[in-house]
Amino acid sequence: MSKYQICTRCIMDTSDPKIYFDDNGVCNHCHRFDANEELYGYREGSSDEKLKRLVAQMKKDGQGKEYDCILGISGGVDSAYMAYLTKKLNLRVLAVHVDAGWNSDVAVKNIKKMCEKLKIDLHTVVIDWPTMKELQRAYMFSGLANLDVPQDHVFLAAMYNYASKCHVKYMLNGSNVATEGVSPVAWGYTATDYANIKSVYKKYGRGKSLKKYPHFGVLKYLKYQSEIVRVDLLNYVPYSKKEAMETLEREFGWEYYGGKHYESRFTKFFQGYFLPQRFGYDKKRSHLSSLVLGGEMTREEALEAMKDDSDYTEAEMMEDKEYILKKLDISDSEWESIMKGQKKTEDMYHSRKKMLAFLRMVKRKIKVLKG
Repeated sequence: MSKYQICTRCIMDTSDPKIYFDDNGVCNHCHRFDANEELYGYREGSSDEKLKRLVAQMKKDGQGKEYDCILGISGGVDSAYMAYLTKKLNLRVLAVHVDAGWNSDVAVKNIKKMCEKLKIDLHTVVIDWPTMKELQRAYMFSGLANLDVPQDHVFLAAMYNYASKCHVKYMLNGSNVATEGVSPVAWGYTATDYANIKSVYKKYGRGKSLKKYPHFGVLKYLKYQSEIVRVDLLNYVPYSKKEAMETLEREFGWEYYGGKHYESRFTKFFQGYFLPQRFGYDKKRSHLSSLVLGGEMTREEALEAMKDDSDYTEAEMMEDKEYILKKLDISDSEWESIMKGQKKTEDMYHSRKKMLAFLRMVKRKIKVLKG
């Protein structure tokens, strides 16, 4: 076992098996954050001008159509703040919510408040629960770290499907450098590899057809990307999670749900209990590291926040465990086998990993060339 080490700049540590450090004890995540911030982060003046040109183009391309863009809304802070920004930018936006069966009550209320007060049209895509259940259940038995893949894939697929159906060219995305700059690849494989998803289901599914599960393979993904522009809107503004939450609470009565992505009850359990207990990965560490590097908090504050478990108590964990296992038809003995079983990686299943890595590299180079 390698010696424990923690970054001297952020709070990422050797719980990430692929972490490495420079001579000053600064980790690779910090250096990657700096590189991405240089390429995609907000720059006063130049970013404002880019946003102005982008909005003008979106409005031009939206002429004769009902909407200029669509926005995926989850009830979380990033998507809620984007909805707020679209109104400030006078964009005609359609909010699309994908219900995969795990919405928290707070998330549902937040979506309703935002759309009603902003007078934004809302369309909800409800995923067939029996299908979603079987796929989510298969992932529980898979030995893989990223149990959120079935949700993440269907969210993106349903959004692309609906944007294509409505002939909307622009899809607003909540990804941002400022608060999401640290994301260890060892902690979970991408959700865009449908071949990997099918391989997991073939091994651990109970035979139900996945025809009702919105999805895309590599070719369809390329087609979507050629037709629909994903806009990381929050990279064009001086985005602060703390200030965004204060604005949303003050203007809309928006409510915080306790942690990043905790608007999904499954994701809350997966990130707050399953990953730390099963793999030793605590996503709270990477989320806080992002905020440190983005200037939202100090390293000392992040270290103190790691000790605070009030955002997800043991009683809440046990309540969610009982609820989720019952909903997924998993017995206590099966749960024990899941927690003690072989830990696996995506490479132990069929995948399109090399092809997707190549396409991401090409996309990054094109984005850099376009400025």
